[in-house]
Amino acid sequence: MTYSREQGDINASDARGRYWERNLSPAARAVFEADHRYFLHQSLSTPVLNVLSRAEGIHIYDMDGKAYIDMHGNGVHNAGFNNDAVIEAVVAALREKNTFAPRRYTNAHAVALAKKLVEITPEGLDRVLFAPGGSEAIEMAVMLAKQVTGKWKTISFWDSYHGNGFQAASVGGERLFKTGSGPMVPGALHVEFPNYYRNPWGFATEEQVDDEILRQMELLFEREGDIACVVGEPISSTPVVPSGRFWARVKAMCEKYGALLIFDEIIEGFGRTGRMFACEHSVTPDVLVLGKSLGGGLLPFAGIVTREAYNTLPHVSIGHYTHEKNGLCAAAGLAMIAYVEKHGLVRQAERVGAFALDWLEGMRARCPLVGHVGGKGLHIGIELVKDGDAKEKAVAEAEAVMYKAMERGVAFKIIEGNVITLRPSLLITEDEMRGALEIIEQCIREVAHGRGYE
Repeated sequence: MTYSREQGDINASDARGRYWERNLSPAARAVFEADHRYFLHQSLSTPVLNVLSRAEGIHIYDMDGKAYIDMHGNGVHNAGFNNDAVIEAVVAALREKNTFAPRRYTNAHAVALAKKLVEITPEGLDRVLFAPGGSEAIEMAVMLAKQVTGKWKTISFWDSYHGNGFQAASVGGERLFKTGSGPMVPGALHVEFPNYYRNPWGFATEEQVDDEILRQMELLFEREGDIACVVGEPISSTPVVPSGRFWARVKAMCEKYGALLIFDEIIEGFGRTGRMFACEHSVTPDVLVLGKSLGGGLLPFAGIVTREAYNTLPHVSIGHYTHEKNGLCAAAGLAMIAYVEKHGLVRQAERVGAFALDWLEGMRARCPLVGHVGGKGLHIGIELVKDGDAKEKAVAEAEAVMYKAMERGVAFKIIEGNVITLRPSLLITEDEMRGALEIIEQCIREVAHGRGYE
């Protein structure tokens, strides 16, 4: 059986087995075995990596009380795990019993969150629709584009992840979420994402990469026709940062052919990249998709923010979710945004992220195993390679670094087999980031010198 490493480290490797043997206490082992017994097994989740007792701030804690700086957090922890301000807002909503609103009704929390999103998203995004999770929000965004344009095809990017619904998985560019499921939603077309370090043509400049992808994209617009939208992350989850000119030209192409530009900022939104929204580094989309931290790190919640001009569908429903206007989730989202603003976490993400990227560039010069470093703010990737010229992916080495770092109190996720992704809470300080990076560098150096995770 082949396991894909596209979206994360696999849970069926020999190294994973060694990690379990060394790090699961008897108490954790009991919960682990119960999880193994009752949940469906699937890639990336069950069997699990470890068992947590709690999470707070920038840390997660295992059953033995050991703390780990969590550089993954599934993207929900921008304001920190179990933020007290968010908890208080949720408790207040529970006490007021202003929580679930049956469909056809609204509540003050949901309206206030919608208003706040209109205020803080880029100018021109004026209408909101909520959903239980990111996959559903992507479904709504694509459905909106199809309804508004009268077209039915999509252009998106290989190696992208946009969720697990059939439409979301179709526009996603990873086989992990559609292999064996039969026909997906028709009309989902794909092009390469502008990865300037690793592109299939061997181009040496950003402009060459941009031009080739844009050439292919325009061919799809011209020869396929019926393109309703382009769906992408303004900065990918790996992360790869496209040039400013790339998105400007994609936006111009969408306008030329009557398509909408949809940005998936489920991960990147709410300060992650050193701007409140990652699109502020490039262009304003027609539809902005948000999620993960929108639930305050406590509750599942997502949504879209779009233009007034597209408020033209009173005769159909593109969302219609039971928890569309859940007052409890909205209270959590409002509290998260208020906390991020009050404590200057967007600026902190920019500052600490710049420090981290500078440190990592130095590490790249010191450690040949590090082939490339990229990102914006606290959205960072470290690509490990066996050979700097050939760029052969150092997959086993990346996995070894991950387990070594875990044992020293730093947790992160591997994407594409060899990319260490660092997405800590925006609460992380420069000193805390320095400590984490020192551990990661130590682990990389050990692996580079042949001391793997054996």
